[in-house]
Amino acid sequence: MSLAERVLSVNNDLPIRTNQPVHSGKVRSVYWLSDEDSQRLIREKGYKVASDAPLAIMVISDRISAFDCIWHGEGGMNGVPGKGAALNAISNHWFRLFREKGLANSHILDIPHPFVWIVQKARPVMIEAICRQYITGSMWRSYTKGEREFCGIEIPDGLEKDQKLPELLITPSTKGVLKGIPGVPEADDVNITRQNIEDNYAAFNFADKRDIDTYEKLLKEGFDVITDELAKLDQIFVDTKFEFGYVTDAEGQEELIYMDEVGTPDSSRIWDGPNYRDGKVIENSKEVFRQQLLNYFPDPDILLNKDRMDERSALARDNALPEALLMEVSKTYTDIAEKITGEKIVLSENPKAEIIAILKEQYGLIDS
Repeated sequence: MSLAERVLSVNNDLPIRTNQPVHSGKVRSVYWLSDEDSQRLIREKGYKVASDAPLAIMVISDRISAFDCIWHGEGGMNGVPGKGAALNAISNHWFRLFREKGLANSHILDIPHPFVWIVQKARPVMIEAICRQYITGSMWRSYTKGEREFCGIEIPDGLEKDQKLPELLITPSTKGVLKGIPGVPEADDVNITRQNIEDNYAAFNFADKRDIDTYEKLLKEGFDVITDELAKLDQIFVDTKFEFGYVTDAEGQEELIYMDEVGTPDSSRIWDGPNYRDGKVIENSKEVFRQQLLNYFPDPDILLNKDRMDERSALARDNALPEALLMEVSKTYTDIAEKITGEKIVLSENPKAEIIAILKEQYGLIDS
């Protein structure tokens, strides 16, 4: 198969048995299993969850989004080779380490294929839990405009671009559009304060006000674990986004867990340590792709100005990016994944066919 054919760009059309609509996000698609199939797999595979826990199949893709658009390349390359497998491998690595260190569980129960997770359905906390250890990106742009308060936290004057912050900052934003919360605009990805969360904890899907402390503790502990591990590789964990949710364990107790993905090049900034000490920022994250797009198009304001969204959508739709550009992004993803996990990222020859065969033969989720 050609390289373009080995990219999994469409992941919401697999013949997985489900009686609900497939949820397709920017990168992952979710297939909710029937009660019958969920309970059967829990019995057959011995998953340590409640016997009636709802399960889902989560399939990642190689699609790449940036500036709220999905991008494609020449020759029918509708994604970045190796990207999906790299993201899953990195998340798997960190989730396993979190469990080993006694932090918290994740929603992942099984990994049938490098592109696939079997997960327990979680009730998400409606917060994008963001941690920042350095001042860069959107925070730096706001800082240069005179802002000194971020999510209710005051930061000092005199900071320089890409400088390490005096302390780790938790700067949460909304996950999805939340309505009827005093002081919180009804829009996705709006910065919020801890006070906003405390005053309206139920609206953010917290079961108990005390769980706000738990989420912050898990956020900081997870960030520190990844920071320490990356430091051993002389890589710098700059900032990241975590997500949390509730599940019911095998004993019927509700627990707060990590969900979605963690510590990946899509959800985090990772800098090369030796270059940073030499005064240069070398990204090992999706920020590489964002910067490539800003340099590739003659009018980068289209990508940065939210008032030009129609033009931006047309730009993504009508421009096939050079294969060499996408392969450079591929190298960024696979190199950092191999560095973190210590294992080679191998491109599937035919990922869709492999997924179907495994889910049919080993899990009984594909009808003949």
